[in-house]
Amino acid sequence: QVQLIESGGGLVQAGGSLKLSCAASERTFISNVMGWFRQAPGKEREFVAAISWSSGSTYYVDSVKGRFTISRDNAKNTVYLQMNSLKPEDTAVYYCAARRRHTIVVETTFYDYWGQGTQVTVSS
Repeated sequence: QVQLIESGGGLVQAGGSLKLSCAASERTFISNVMGWFRQAPGKEREFVAAISWSSGSTYYVDSVKGRFTISRDNAKNTVYLQMNSLKPEDTAVYYCAARRRHTIVVETTFYDYWGQGTQVTVSS
């Protein structure tokens, strides 16, 4: 069973930065793609970014391009989400997810394992 543990959330002013981490258990390498999603109150969970463990290929939702960067450290089984120039609309619970298959996709239903989430709040 893959376990994903997020950390790094918090309260930040608009324009500030946060870096989220997602530490995966050793058995994560039944997964090939790692993604970050977010869910704001009253809204559906949405895709933010994803990365391939093997190739390092990345994909972002348009609203975060140029502001967020996803990266991974294979030796530490950890994926990061560096968030810069944060906006109040970025406020949400951020979730890490793992997908067994190799292709990067944005739909939540195609991710197999999920973390518990970490709150990010951006004040104006």
